[in-house]
Amino acid sequence: MAAIKTVVRQLGLIDYSETYAQMRDFTAARGPDTADQLWFLEHPPVFTQGQAGKAEHVLAPGDIPIVQSNRGGQVTYHGPGQAVVYVLLDLHRLGYGARDLVRRLEQAMIETLAGYGIAAQARPDAPGVYVERDWADGPRGQRPEQRKIGSLGLRVSRGCSYHGIALNVDMDLEPFGRINPCGLAGMRMTQVSELGGPADLGRVMRDLEAVLLNKLGPTSL
Repeated sequence: MAAIKTVVRQLGLIDYSETYAQMRDFTAARGPDTADQLWFLEHPPVFTQGQAGKAEHVLAPGDIPIVQSNRGGQVTYHGPGQAVVYVLLDLHRLGYGARDLVRRLEQAMIETLAGYGIAAQARPDAPGVYVERDWADGPRGQRPEQRKIGSLGLRVSRGCSYHGIALNVDMDLEPFGRINPCGLAGMRMTQVSELGGPADLGRVMRDLEAVLLNKLGPTSL
């Protein structure tokens, strides 16, 4: 049987609630021969709260809407200039599970960032991708401060995943200060353009797409 190719969709700037409904509908309707899909997009400003999210992690949302989601994790922020990728995969067909998918997605972000000379790493206790360095606006005379650059949240239904990752490229980071990002009190955020990488969202999405298509195959790690 010929391999089923992954469909890549470029959706542009699209409302979070609309995309969330589309992901659920796609996952509910898919069958054993439905092609996997990767959706690349941006969202207008929105806070999304994970299934087990705690209200106390939303500090001062102001005029930015909060949308309840069924993904894992706590609250995060999406806005223009952030590369969002939703991964709609049949994990049974690919032969790996949710934990392995998390590792592959983190590694894809890490490898993409490495291509820009940005050293990043994952954490065993908090999904996502982090950068550790001495920041010009950070504490002096202390150990390097860790900041978050990529977030991750998934849902798996009947062996199929949806939701995905968000990599900060060139965006307004101020709204992250209105929440405890991913439930991490005091965690500050950073982005590709702040660390000497490209501010071109399209370029970052293309680079990330190439790495993801390699990492998410049945044998790649």
